[in-house]
Amino acid sequence: MYDLLVIGGGINGTGIARDAAGRGLSVCLCEQHDLASHTSSASTKLVHGGLRYLEHFEFRLVRESLKERETLMRAAPHIIWPMRFVLPHRSGGRPAWMIRIGLFLYDHAGGRKLLDATTYLKRRSSDRFTPLETDVKSAFEYSDCWVEDSRLVVLNAVDAKERGADVLTRTACTALERHAGHWSATLADENGNARMIEARAIVNAAGPWVSDIAGMAAQTSEGRLRLIKGSHIVVPRLYPGEQAYLLQNSDGRVIFTIPYEGKYTLIGTTDVPHDGSDRAAIAISGDEIDYLCGVVNRYLSSDITADDVVWTYAGLRPLFDNNSSDASKITRDYHFDYSAGDGGAPILSVFGGKITTYRRLAEKALDRMKGDLAEMSAPWTARAPLPGGDIADANFSGFLAGAKARFGWCPPTLLRRLARAYGTRIDIIMRNASGIADLGEEVAPGLHGAELHYLAEHEFARTADDVIWRRSKLGLHGAADKVDAIEAWFETYRSAKDRDEERRAAKAGA
Repeated sequence: MYDLLVIGGGINGTGIARDAAGRGLSVCLCEQHDLASHTSSASTKLVHGGLRYLEHFEFRLVRESLKERETLMRAAPHIIWPMRFVLPHRSGGRPAWMIRIGLFLYDHAGGRKLLDATTYLKRRSSDRFTPLETDVKSAFEYSDCWVEDSRLVVLNAVDAKERGADVLTRTACTALERHAGHWSATLADENGNARMIEARAIVNAAGPWVSDIAGMAAQTSEGRLRLIKGSHIVVPRLYPGEQAYLLQNSDGRVIFTIPYEGKYTLIGTTDVPHDGSDRAAIAISGDEIDYLCGVVNRYLSSDITADDVVWTYAGLRPLFDNNSSDASKITRDYHFDYSAGDGGAPILSVFGGKITTYRRLAEKALDRMKGDLAEMSAPWTARAPLPGGDIADANFSGFLAGAKARFGWCPPTLLRRLARAYGTRIDIIMRNASGIADLGEEVAPGLHGAELHYLAEHEFARTADDVIWRRSKLGLHGAADKVDAIEAWFETYRSAKDRDEERRAAKAGA
């Protein structure tokens, strides 16, 4: 019997599983698809305080987010790094005094230590205005952070597993039965093979499916789910430099333009109410593409249209309903529904949340369950690096320089990508390699057998999509044309694993 069953392999589920395993609980996590298949890989990919949340007086959420921003930077400097954001100011938008006050609070509310403070910019003395329309004469520039969102999810799952958790991807929870002291759960894999497990408690972190699981558990819930679709577009790079822009639209929303994958610009996001249908297959609409292009064209001197879009993605935010009629004003804060029934086994359902606060959410969720899982130890994740994040002084530049000295034979673009993706665990991929040939066949551009083997062995990757769209974004760099070759590699890998297991079984039975 497990102490805890976690349902959902997004950022909240994997964060809770990691924290629980590190507190000494026996944990099983199940995810019906791949890790980070939905909401957690469809974000704007920011670790940020949420500047616009100040307008809605969500001071607690902003303060917690700002504090977590620096905690996460230290935990994973390979996948989280500082970024400067330029907020152009025009008459007719938010008044300058309001922006100044908001940014003052933003700079000071979270105990900022690692990031640069806000500055005020004028066109005549800053190159930040080069991409902007000429009528933009002033701007503010502040700091937040970039995050490789789906990799953050995977690294939490990897750490959970290494601390003893069982992580079951492509495994759905199809039935729950509550008993006085435990739950019986039926788990079914993608082939329809079902098995029963037992757990003393459940965390329902199923994201867009949280209400389904709560209903399956007959949990009387005070939480109401609001599904809001957020969509993004990717276009060829719109401007030089590594700064992002925060564009204020006339409807009160804000849109980010962010340098992306070297050659591109990421633009998003929208806020569109969703009726809950087809939750596993969310796609951007033509109206959303036009909306995003329109906002960009009002600020940037280079106009874009739908024809410029090279890739899109969309996801559902499973938000806690605070009765707002405006989708952009629905709280991004998290909410727990916790019940133990009439003396029955406990279940905690998670509504809302954002990537930036996932670690604190996990701490609070487990602390909420302390009365039913009293043997768990104290919180520990605030000072613990994620896999690959144990980089001296969180200095990625120094780490990369060391990698270049050790692996000088590796093409610079490939080495930087591997260092960014895997941090100190790049050594597992490189092993004793002394040349590019030692990394194995180049199955797709920039993707070698050694990396695929690592992803299959350590990061739960099982398909081409897992690799080129979630563990990486190689799909934007030519790998999307090599899906068949990647799938063939996985088929060969699985066959070899099956033969090894058969040999071990035969040897054990001899």
